[in-house]
Amino acid sequence: MELSDIKDPNAIKPLNIAQLEALAASIRQFLIESISQTGGHLSSNLGVVELTIALHKVFDSPSDAIIFDVGHQGYVHKILTGRADRFSTLRQTDGLSGFLKREESAHDVFEAGHAATSLAAGAGMLYAKDITHEEGEIVMVIGDGALASGMALEALNFMGHDRQKAPIIILNDNEMSIGQNIGYFSKLLTKIRLKRSYRLIRKATKKLVPSAFRGFGAKVERRLKTFISGHSTFEDLGYQYYGPIDGHKFSHLLKAFTVAKEENKPCIVHVKTVKGKGYAPSEDDTTGKYHGVKPFDIDTGEARHDSPGVRTMSRAVADYLTRLATRRDDLMVITPAMISGSELEGFMAAHPTRLIDVGIAEQTAATMAAGMALKGIKPFLSIYSTFLQRAYDQVLHDIARHNANVVIGVDRAGLVGADGDTHQGIYDIPMMSHIPNLTIAHPKDVTELYGILNHAFHDHQGPIAIRYARIALPDVSDKAYDTPPIAPSWDVIIEGEVATLITFGEAVMAFHEKIRSEKLPIRLINARYIKPLDEALLDTIDTEKPVFIVEESTIRGGLGEAVLSYLIEQGRRPAGIKLFGFRDAFVPHGNRNDMLKRYGLDVESVLTKVRETLAS
Repeated sequence: MELSDIKDPNAIKPLNIAQLEALAASIRQFLIESISQTGGHLSSNLGVVELTIALHKVFDSPSDAIIFDVGHQGYVHKILTGRADRFSTLRQTDGLSGFLKREESAHDVFEAGHAATSLAAGAGMLYAKDITHEEGEIVMVIGDGALASGMALEALNFMGHDRQKAPIIILNDNEMSIGQNIGYFSKLLTKIRLKRSYRLIRKATKKLVPSAFRGFGAKVERRLKTFISGHSTFEDLGYQYYGPIDGHKFSHLLKAFTVAKEENKPCIVHVKTVKGKGYAPSEDDTTGKYHGVKPFDIDTGEARHDSPGVRTMSRAVADYLTRLATRRDDLMVITPAMISGSELEGFMAAHPTRLIDVGIAEQTAATMAAGMALKGIKPFLSIYSTFLQRAYDQVLHDIARHNANVVIGVDRAGLVGADGDTHQGIYDIPMMSHIPNLTIAHPKDVTELYGILNHAFHDHQGPIAIRYARIALPDVSDKAYDTPPIAPSWDVIIEGEVATLITFGEAVMAFHEKIRSEKLPIRLINARYIKPLDEALLDTIDTEKPVFIVEESTIRGGLGEAVLSYLIEQGRRPAGIKLFGFRDAFVPHGNRNDMLKRYGLDVESVLTKVRETLAS
């Protein structure tokens, strides 16, 4: 069967197990070859090939709603629902999304880019059926890493109590989230995996329970299971539990899914898979290197197009922390499952006891940082902008309200490119800018980053969020680590007489180069601290001349509105002011430069508007 010939899941319904195995091998090879060219989520998709095929064999999508937690493991689902011929466009501008996308297919019933959403979404769809009277099952696929997240546990607890509902939860257990799992729930699942007796309990109880007592059914069976296996956690929550089963054997998967479909009770099917199966480098990966990959060489497993002489901002931060930890015993780093994503492997290797990975639990990470700070520790909370959204209350209520000395590293700030609308880092400034006590910075380059970090760790009192983008910048010498602390202030990069342009981050140097080369009479200001505003420098702005403010962020609640509000309060409303940013939009996936140009935020588009204003 040619994968491009598959237009919907009905194509696999007639296949026998041998044919399904051949299909799985074909899909796995296709994924390796395709992702090596485009980049994308490799290991998670290789691990769910048989699982996804079996789901579409037993269930009838889209009338049976299959909800994939996060959605980054939905590539096999996309193939089986008719999108194989578009994989060359995966994660490219205007191409196939790297996550599930409702506008792409009726089979994509729920979109997500954050973990632990599937169970709550499934609960909503289950209860909607009472009103809509729609037929069909609600099937939720969730990983063992995500299941330990607070939101997932809340939904698991909620759904188990209602015996009139029949959620089907597929627990995809590969002992990994992005990296290795941690915490009690991970140990609990390991305990289940190791007990062969648990897999035989259902059969054993039928022999052990006298026929006269079988009317007691569930209660007797449950107690016997506890006695035999020493564990019945899922059943205590109200679920029929099946597993663990081999997630790469179709005979096991098809039988278990069919039983769950016919049970008409809350069910959990515990499926044991191998993340990255079929490609040795990803199978052996324990750090998350092959979770999300750039285009890579299949033979070596190494990424292509790595540029020499540059360093990502994430790596620059991690290198700084690694060095600082040798000087400060009070430094701790906390991350919610982002050791690999935030390039903290070097820090972990050098200081294994100084890094805490709390798993997919952003709220816990933030409040834990607050608790540490209140006991005199200096914590660095390393978290993506998009995931910081999940800990808003903890930043406001627990960190800022206590004025706790927490340094928040806001990784992936600004556009993130291929990950798209679920991961764009353009909403954190409005989210944080109104929070009392909280300082927000965004350096223009690595040297300025180190100056701001030195201020944050040595001089600053209270919480500070330091933003940095998913980009690589020219590397710097070791002397940069000792850049003098840069306290909250702005910097005039170029003096100019006819207009003022204010921006921050990596855009500063891009505008600097263009303004210099064209000899434009524009005053360029580096607003490296987004909060507090540098009011002394703002007071020097000639408001009788045009003012332009550019930010790779949403306009509402951003730097531009804060500057405008300050100037108006001072009775100095500019004669002409133009704010550049994203206007009330979810920005899709695509090349970062393409998206900046599309939304009029690239240097040339902005300066074209500036020239037009100055000419009018």
